Amino acid sequence: QVQLVESGGGLVQPGGSLRLSCVASGSIFSINNMGWYRQAPGKERELVAIITSGDNTNYADSVKGRFTISRDNAKNTVYLQMNVLKPEDTAVYYCNVYYNSVDGGLINLRVSWGQGTQVTVSS
Repeated sequence: QVQLVESGGGLVQPGGSLRLSCVASGSIFSINNMGWYRQAPGKERELVAIITSGDNTNYADSVKGRFTISRDNAKNTVYLQMNVLKPEDTAVYYCNVYYNSVDGGLINLRVSWGQGTQVTVSS
């Protein structure tokens, strides 16, 4: 069982910045992809950004040039630096981690989700 704890959400004015963090803990052999998703009221959850174990990144078109995803493998942590925030960025942001765990001598690929952190962009 792996737990993800997110932090860094809050209320910010348009044009402002926030930095989200997500720490993974538990029975982790290794971590593969780490990512951030978001879900606004009345909308489906969407991918915001993803970073692979090789530090390759991919972003939703709506956040390219404004958001930066990074990871600290020593701390099992993924970050999302959000700059030039817009009201349409308002959503609950969820951390997502694909990891390998060892169970009975076998390596299993699993996925875990964080509980979500609210980001509100408003004047």
